[in-house]
Amino acid sequence: MAYRINEDCIGCGACAAECPVEAIAEGDGVYVIDADKCIDCGSCAETCPVGAPQQA
Repeated sequence: MAYRINEDCIGCGACAAECPVEAIAEGDGVYVIDADKCIDCGSCAETCPVGAPQQA
């Protein structure tokens, strides 16, 4: 099950820098996760200062 980034995202980019498969990209003011690329590793959730990435 892929992760998704909720509305708590502050757009800092910490999650994108940690994603080993480059599944996270900058969206419209927040970051988004491509569910097809996400390998459910949790690196984004561990790095995010506000806990925005959550398992979908």
